[in-house]
Amino acid sequence: MPRSLRPLLLSLALLPALAAANPPGWRQGWGLERPAQAPGHTAGTAAFAELKLVRRAGGYSVQVRNRLAGPVQVRLHGQATALEGDPPAPALLQAGEQRSLLWLPGSDGNAHLLLDAYPGDPRAHPDATLYQLPFLAGDVRVSQASNGRYSHHDAQNRYAVDFPLPEGTPVLAARNGRVMQAIEGDGELGCLLRVLHGDGSMAVYGHLQPGSLAVRAGQPVQAGQALATSGNSGHSSGPHLHFAVQANTGLALSSIPFRMRGPQGELKFPREAGPAP
Repeated sequence: MPRSLRPLLLSLALLPALAAANPPGWRQGWGLERPAQAPGHTAGTAAFAELKLVRRAGGYSVQVRNRLAGPVQVRLHGQATALEGDPPAPALLQAGEQRSLLWLPGSDGNAHLLLDAYPGDPRAHPDATLYQLPFLAGDVRVSQASNGRYSHHDAQNRYAVDFPLPEGTPVLAARNGRVMQAIEGDGELGCLLRVLHGDGSMAVYGHLQPGSLAVRAGQPVQAGQALATSGNSGHSSGPHLHFAVQANTGLALSSIPFRMRGPQGELKFPREAGPAP
């Protein structure tokens, strides 16, 4: 039950005597803050994108690498001589793409840059597909649904649904797609998967059992395929599956309503009283 899945905020400060051992700082893409790591360090695998400097003759190239197996929209802003005019336009990076967004001539000691990163393509138009139940069950129980007061009251989780499940229950793909992100340990959702669908929407499967992931980033999946097993990882009040459908709504990551089929037909999820969208 995540409090929030905030977009990635990456900060970078250029010092006059910049060296490879002084990398840009960053904040993790799932709402946690961690110290900066040396270039090439594997920590922070939950981040949506990576901001780094490439030193060239006469200055620095500010480059961004998409860390997901799907599109990420990024926006660079901050304070620097090169940003005194209009900042670079938001860019859409495809899976694994690395692109230079800005050139900083010389050694701009007053440069402080931020990078916002949002998974998904803002041009997508999610459809009204009827999702499959992401587990096998004779009946369906819901512990928290739309506008849930505990943790479903922010834009990224407003339409999420929590299904209480015993640990080790097989979690199945609710729709055809491609694994966009696979994380073994995130502070909020614990072990999680993000699956990109053909209409550009993204399903998030959270609180999975660590070590149970049966798929990897970039792998295509079919509806009903086993993805992992349910668990109680991350910030969770008990064993359950957190399921949400999200979309990039234009430099914003938002959960969206979805339809789902249960054993007795289409499910009618309760909608708890909560803050207005």
